[in-house]
Amino acid sequence: MGRTFSVVSGKGGVGKTTVAANLAVALSKLGEKVLLVDADVAMANIALLFRLQSSPITLQDVLLGESDIYDAMYSGPFGLTVVPSGLSLNAYRRINPDKLKHAIATVKNEYDYIFVDAPAGIGDNAMAAMAATDEAIIVVTPDPASLADALKIKLVAERVGVKPYGSIINMVRKLPGEASEDHVRELLELAVLGSIPDDPEVRKSILLKNPAPVVVRAPNSPASKAIMQIASRISGIQIRQEKKGFLTFIRSLFKKKK
Repeated sequence: MGRTFSVVSGKGGVGKTTVAANLAVALSKLGEKVLLVDADVAMANIALLFRLQSSPITLQDVLLGESDIYDAMYSGPFGLTVVPSGLSLNAYRRINPDKLKHAIATVKNEYDYIFVDAPAGIGDNAMAAMAATDEAIIVVTPDPASLADALKIKLVAERVGVKPYGSIINMVRKLPGEASEDHVRELLELAVLGSIPDDPEVRKSILLKNPAPVVVRAPNSPASKAIMQIASRISGIQIRQEKKGFLTFIRSLFKKKK
């Protein structure tokens, strides 16, 4: 039976969707079978990141009861399966978010991991997205406002019967006053799965004419390496270190001389 995670945040602007998308790709890269669902139907962005904005069937159709979840599945990097949300506000007003739990339960046994990108905050849609999963990962930034909101979202998750699994600290700049991993761990009383640095490669990956997750476009960037480490911790799969061949070593010597 696969594990189901809602990726949540107490407030917007912490990079929740970016973390959810890249973490799903990272686990796929490690060989796991992963499904990524964009349940942030009001502010759907995953479709843009995976260039699926023209998808004929989306999660909105599933939540309207007009399509099956299998009809809304599309292929992503490294074998990842993506269920995007549509961009229609008219459809958004008519959806039934409670149908998400049934849709996730339908495919739960077919994947190692299912990640549901939940809306930020504690609204009805956010709670429905959380309730569709067994565990929650809380994305925070290392500032007091984000941490205060994270405490609220943790309580909401527990209230709807979802186990808070851990937190991910995003956009770390190592500035004076930023909360440390130890501080976040003590405040939330949760494991810190890892910290992701504030890396310009993340924004570049989003701003490209053809956007792509940073772990695909810039796998050696600091953010990508941090995300891969988090994926390794969740899955227990060790990241294999690539050994340099003789030709690669010779090329590196010439590069150093230039």
